[in-house]
Order: sequence, then C-alpha cells, then structure tokens
Amino acid sequence: MTIKGVLFDFSGTLFRIEPTESWLRAILTEAHITLPEPELLRAAERLETVGAQAGGAHPVEPLPEDLAALWAVRDRSSEAHRAAFTGVSRQVPLPDPRLHDALYDRHMTPAAWRPYPDTAEVLGALRERGVPVGVVSNIGWDLRPVFREHGLDPYVDTYLLSYEHGIQKPDTRLFALACDALAVAPRDTLMVGDDRRADGGAADLGCAVHFVDHRPVTERPDGLRPVLDLLG
Repeated sequence: MTIKGVLFDFSGTLFRIEPTESWLRAILTEAHITLPEPELLRAAERLETVGAQAGGAHPVEPLPEDLAALWAVRDRSSEAHRAAFTGVSRQVPLPDPRLHDALYDRHMTPAAWRPYPDTAEVLGALRERGVPVGVVSNIGWDLRPVFREHGLDPYVDTYLLSYEHGIQKPDTRLFALACDALAVAPRDTLMVGDDRRADGGAADLGCAVHFVDHRPVTERPDGLRPVLDLLG
C-alpha cells in the first residue's frame, strides 16, 4: 500500500504528560501549600495508582461503582472528562479540596506536556514529503494550544478531538472524519498510536496501524522514526 496521509494519537504518541510528582508539586506551589516530602510523595504515588492524571497511568484498582459508567464515556464531552478525572482524583485526600480541580486544570496547560524527542523531526519530514497529518485524540479539552506552544501546530493539517464530536476511539466514525478532513482514503492512511484497543479501531476502517510504546520522554528517543520507513 502507498501511505498518502498519517494520523497520530496525542498522549503517549506525540507528547507525554509530566510525571505525577511534578504535576502535584506544580499545583501545590501555585496554591502556596507546603507538604512534608514523604507525604507529597505518597500522595503523588496514590494519584498515579488511581489513574487521576489524564494522559498518565491507567487506574490500577477497580473504579468505584459511581464512577465506572462515567469513566467509560469520559472522552465524549468536556464535562464528562472533568467529572471523571476529578472524581477519581478525589479518592486521594489532599490538603485543600480545591486542589483536585487545580490538578485537572494543570494537565490542560502546555507546560504540563513535552513532545517526544523525535516528534518535530518526524512531523517536519512528513511536511517536507507533502504527506498531510491529522491528530486524532480521545480527550476532553482543546489540545491545539499545546501544539502551538511547542511550535508543532504548523505540521498538523487537522485535529479530530473526541469531545468535539461526541465520538471516542475505537469508534471508526472518528477515524473516518479524520480521513475525510485530509482528503485521503482510509486504505491510504496510516494511524499511529499507543493504545491497541482505541487506536487499533482505525484498522476496522481499513487504515494501516502502527503502534508505539507509551513511555516517558527520556525513555523513548526515537519511537516515531519507523513511521517514515513505512512511507517508503
């Protein structure tokens, strides 16, 4: 097959959210709240275990019954996304209840995200080759400012965000909208992501699919470069 367009997932594929400890430290600093170091580290570890950070680790433990149904559809609207993640976060006691919303707000800021080391290189190479690029993300907020802040927005031709359409991956309708926006047939499109279930849904539409590992930025220096080889 000839690849004429490439779709990328956002979190864990092109960008990675900051470590949970840094995330918590940032909002405590902003709130002028000081925690003893052992207490801060325990809270950060617990937040990670329950899956409170969007873009971070998935919940390790079963979700409370009142959150499970909401969690399943969290990416279909901004309201559901905030309610799901702040609901999970509130399982972890913090010095001020308002910190849970502050944590959610923090994760939506460009400062909370770092592109993988080869993101700019690969997106730039695709632009040079004339291959259109789309970002298809299960998300509850507008990630475009993250791309603009990191100078990567010029490389992206379209954004298909689940909350803007009320559709979340692996639903093939979201991938179909992305292919239409790029004016590329699914059979000529490559979807690149880190989630075999969500991103793998593109295969049901006829797209080729390539997976990368969802790892910290420092541990995945060149995970995206094979995408260029797939174009031939």
